[in-house]
Amino acid sequence: MKLLRLKITDPKGFRSLPYGFEHHFRSEWTLQEELANQEDFAPFVCAGRNGSGKSNLLEVLGAIFYHMECISLENRPDSFDHDPIENPKGFLGNKANPDGFEVEYITNSPSELNSSEGQVRLKICKKIEKDPQWWIWRDSPAEWEKLEEFEKEQKTSFGRGLRRKLLPQYIIGYSSGENEILSLPFFKMRFIQFDEYWQTLKKQEIYNNQPEARMICLDNSFSQAILLCNLLFQDHDTLQPFRKDVGIEALKEFRIILRRSILLTPEQLESFVSSNESERETLEGIVKNNPALNAEEDELGNTHYRLNILQLLDGDEESSRMISALRRCATLSYEDDANDTLILDYWVNDSTKQAFRKNFENKPLSLFQAFQVLLTLNLYTVSEPLKADLYQSNSHYISETVPTLASDERIMRFKNFYFTKQGVDQPMLLKELSDGEYQLLHSLGLCLLFRNTNSLFLLDEPETHFNPDWRANFISRLRQCFPTKKDEEEKPDKDIFSQEMLITTHTPFLISDSKPEKVLVFNKDKTTGEVSISHPEYNTLGASINKITMNTFGKRETIGAYAQGILDKLRKRFEQGGEDNEALINEIHQQLGDSVEKLLLIKAILANEENASKEDSEEGSP
Repeated sequence: MKLLRLKITDPKGFRSLPYGFEHHFRSEWTLQEELANQEDFAPFVCAGRNGSGKSNLLEVLGAIFYHMECISLENRPDSFDHDPIENPKGFLGNKANPDGFEVEYITNSPSELNSSEGQVRLKICKKIEKDPQWWIWRDSPAEWEKLEEFEKEQKTSFGRGLRRKLLPQYIIGYSSGENEILSLPFFKMRFIQFDEYWQTLKKQEIYNNQPEARMICLDNSFSQAILLCNLLFQDHDTLQPFRKDVGIEALKEFRIILRRSILLTPEQLESFVSSNESERETLEGIVKNNPALNAEEDELGNTHYRLNILQLLDGDEESSRMISALRRCATLSYEDDANDTLILDYWVNDSTKQAFRKNFENKPLSLFQAFQVLLTLNLYTVSEPLKADLYQSNSHYISETVPTLASDERIMRFKNFYFTKQGVDQPMLLKELSDGEYQLLHSLGLCLLFRNTNSLFLLDEPETHFNPDWRANFISRLRQCFPTKKDEEEKPDKDIFSQEMLITTHTPFLISDSKPEKVLVFNKDKTTGEVSISHPEYNTLGASINKITMNTFGKRETIGAYAQGILDKLRKRFEQGGEDNEALINEIHQQLGDSVEKLLLIKAILANEENASKEDSEEGSP
């Protein structure tokens, strides 16, 4: 996809983005230039001082597409949807945050639209307390047309299915810090994905091995899954961004531990068996008709109920279900009956990789979605009332309300994850990597996973733990993760993949590797607190770090504040006079390392001494 325009029409605004805030991501000229030149991937780099509103742009895009994604879902939890009696604060399509917006973008054209161009230009408009309206751009005549009117012309109603295809294929969020506003919609979506499976398990329907919702926040809980999928599927050339900096060579072994069943609390039992149909059945009848449920008695004769939470995900040896597929790929698998767990061990070689490719459609994303489902089941302890509160929450501390499970209480966990690394004699664990290595693998790994999709990436300061060399290389590494236009032209299926990415940063290197039209400089008015966005007025591509630091971040000095203080004191002594210039210069050399500021001070001292010498010479001449 390609973002074109965003406007906030909610009188309340959104965070520091005021009512009427509008930003054009691409002008008509730059858009046509991109399309004509078939330019390769390049992210929008959002830069500015701390608190200037950079993250707010990512947050509002996340909130808008979360609302549109929720509207498109067929599977929404009962505790999520609005009910005038049972859930008066539940989700409604005509209420959002922000409640008024316009977003315009270009995406691949679904077959239903019969577009000869292969792409379609769309606009979504939402007015206060109204359902969002879709508009489609018609070249002849050149004007916007309501999608409903287009459907009337076609004498059909494409409905929810078409609108879902018109949204970004995936929306991927990542935050290196505690940006709860950005992660909030993604966090809610994770519970929607859990409830989708829970409802399917309760009704004993077919589960499709992947969540319906396509918003994914890739935080630390997914780190091992991201790395595994890439190391198992990607070829040597594709993995070069990993190898060049972190030096990962090969995956050696790993273990997956799956806990099959959980002992239901009375509240969980009530949630699981409650439905309009089951209210007319006895509990014994429900247990009898649902193979996932099992009643057992303790020594005192009390009846307890156990749920096989993995029941829909496992099958026989030939089954296409994800656990069956994982078992077929394992070097060794065995059941731990005492703990009711399945343990899968993998000694990784070419045969192991081939087995994963065969069982997961030759796509790393298919394996990741299986891991995503299994890891999401670790939310099983969250109660229905807490989930209802989470769905309606705008809290900045939402994640703190969710209990953290002990390792042996999780439905899925990884263990013994070993790989080889350049310069290290023995295989090492993922957790032995530094914060910077961990973050690089995370940020580049999610790009590799979704490289063949039409997705929107919202990355909030993904390079905070990098050393200067890695920061200087980061844009290059990102570019290496995505297919080039040449790669796409050589593909037989001719699929068009167009990823859009926004990155917030304080790193001048990212700006130096971007064209001015891809750099968004944020400023916040100190009086009103409102945010404005501008493009640099100079060519940022290849510009020096000093120039970028001065123009974008308002930092003129090239040295630290403490060193600058020492230099200022030395300058003051020089300006006051009475010093031996040679001794003062020696002291400057002794105290401070080389810098532009130091050189300018020494030049000023030498120039002053030369002028004084000339004056003395002129006074002494006849």
